[in-house]
Amino acid sequence: MKNKRTSNMNWRSKRLWVDLIAGARKLSNFFWALTVFLGSLGFLLVGISSYFGRNLISFVPCQQVPFFPQGIVMLFYGIGGLFISSYLWCTISWNVGSGYDRFDRKEGLVCIFRWGFPGKNRRIFLRFYIKDIQSVRIRVKEGPYARRVLYIDIRGRGFLLLTRTDENLTPREVEEKAVELAYFLRVPIEIF
Repeated sequence: MKNKRTSNMNWRSKRLWVDLIAGARKLSNFFWALTVFLGSLGFLLVGISSYFGRNLISFVPCQQVPFFPQGIVMLFYGIGGLFISSYLWCTISWNVGSGYDRFDRKEGLVCIFRWGFPGKNRRIFLRFYIKDIQSVRIRVKEGPYARRVLYIDIRGRGFLLLTRTDENLTPREVEEKAVELAYFLRVPIEIF
């Protein structure tokens, strides 16, 4: 088996499997952070306009929005939205959730690394032996928001999530990844 790059996020060879994990720096997160920021800024400006009695936003006359109670509510929503927006921008700038999964058959080790929030536990690093992996598991959730999630079952540690819950993989892609990983690790697949 030759070395192959399966996508821009993965690399596989006969003895090594590396999956690079994208974190919070996704286009959808940028969109929502900007949308929440602009919306909260609009609410804040309407609330301030109603307090001072001046039109800070030309298309919303301040006379139509009395300060009590609508202006106060607008200020509250604006301030709350700015806090949510700043949280989103911080997770994007810190790239929370990014990292890699590395399966090395030559060394017999699995390394799972993720970036978290700043602090003493910012780096999340797990290392264990391949021989401790009992199976690759696919959890199937049926219903209107049906999805399949990939885990590995580690002896003495329980289950470790490998696919993000917000990853937009089709059921077939998850199943193919599970089959390839189980074959690479030489363990069975279980569905629950």
